Amino acid sequence: MKKTWLFAVLAVLFFPLALQAKTTVIYHTSDSHGFYYAKDGRGGFAALSGLLKQEKLPYILLDSGDFANGTVEAKNSKGIKSVLMMNALGYAASTLGNHEFDFKDPGVEPMLRAAQFPILAANFVDRKTGKQPEYLKSYQIFNVDGVKYAVIGLGHEYPTNETQKFKILKSSKVLDKVLTEVEAQNPDVIVLVDHNSIADDKHGRESTLLKMVTKHNGKINVVLGGHAHKIIQNAVHNGTLFVESGCYLKNVSRITVETDDKTGKFVSATSQIIPLYTQKTGEYAPVAALANALMEPGMDKVLGSASVKLSRMPVKGNRGDSPLNNWVADVCRAYSGADVFIHNNGGTRVDLEQGTITKRDLVNMHPFGNKISQVKVSGKFLEKFVKYGLAPRNLFSYSGLQIEYKLRKGKVQDLKIWVNGQALDKNKTYVVATNTYIAEGGSEGWPFKQIPAADKKQVGDLSIQEIMEKAIETTSPLGAVETGRIIIK
Repeated sequence: MKKTWLFAVLAVLFFPLALQAKTTVIYHTSDSHGFYYAKDGRGGFAALSGLLKQEKLPYILLDSGDFANGTVEAKNSKGIKSVLMMNALGYAASTLGNHEFDFKDPGVEPMLRAAQFPILAANFVDRKTGKQPEYLKSYQIFNVDGVKYAVIGLGHEYPTNETQKFKILKSSKVLDKVLTEVEAQNPDVIVLVDHNSIADDKHGRESTLLKMVTKHNGKINVVLGGHAHKIIQNAVHNGTLFVESGCYLKNVSRITVETDDKTGKFVSATSQIIPLYTQKTGEYAPVAALANALMEPGMDKVLGSASVKLSRMPVKGNRGDSPLNNWVADVCRAYSGADVFIHNNGGTRVDLEQGTITKRDLVNMHPFGNKISQVKVSGKFLEKFVKYGLAPRNLFSYSGLQIEYKLRKGKVQDLKIWVNGQALDKNKTYVVATNTYIAEGGSEGWPFKQIPAADKKQVGDLSIQEIMEKAIETTSPLGAVETGRIIIK
């Protein structure tokens, strides 16, 4: 009798509290880069759609940008096929990544106008009018099963190509203003989608995202980041949940949001990463059919094979170079005839797997279609460039250079460089080659902006993909590539 009475009291005390919680879900992707299809039983839009079809709770699907380029389908359509896939998935909103500008200003507007979902980039305004064009918004309000979501968007401040059409405002100042506007609409949940990461170590810049958001003391409930291709789950800083979902549509983040059922206000949020294994998700047939219809013909032509996997990441502890990047640098140097070839590691997107190699594999590996430029530089410039590119992590691979250094408290010390076996001479002029994007000072190639145009020239007419194709056709099967060009003492 006493146990029954105690159970009744506990039910009265706690059961009403349980009823006060309402649960909705956010699904998040980023840096899909045109990877529409499953590979080795994982990933792709059809798999993501299959997972969404299994969701029992009300949800909203958001993306943090870099959908426009990275595969042949995305590249050849200037991002429009990516938008068509996202339309089919029912994305609620996305922001602008840096690669949305791969096709320069003329490619941006047609792609964004094709979107049936809002593109949120509060920090992008038309350079002439000072206002946002009609195909961009600062934020959007969504009703998710009675929960009022406000989603703010901030695009990446450093597009891959400089834009003359847009003026890019300082994100922190823009966020302050937009957050005030959003709060006036009394939302239940505030979400920020931003093509930035709290763990971006690529450019040696401290992430401003964390500082920018945490100063608002939890007013922004969830931040969905990207750009660094990292997976970050359940990182809570000053009351805000930060989530990042990796890249290439291999995974999706599922964020469970609890709101008070009476007031509607935000209570809590937790996240989990879900690998998109097709055996578990299935592949939703209409989306799979659309993806197949958008597939570029002739890309599965076999060019040759690899007897081993060539990794784009270092494979030995004290070596900063990798087999795949070394191979790319070697074949491009042979084509260019330069003393040294500089390859930006960020241009290599995926590993080259053991087995057959197709045209699609090469485009997925290096999708940007750049050609090669020769640049005359001094030994002093080359030494500074190498040093800059080694910390906090190695940005470049080289053919023709041997490098040794120590890394102490994040700084490069005791740097030694040999050019084709000879100690680097600071007073000598060297002919280096690199892709045209880096040669013109793009992204991490910014030091090349100081080199006069008269000291730069394009080499031949072949793109890097075409150079790699010819190399594979003449040397297949590819074997192991030695590392040890960059030694960390």
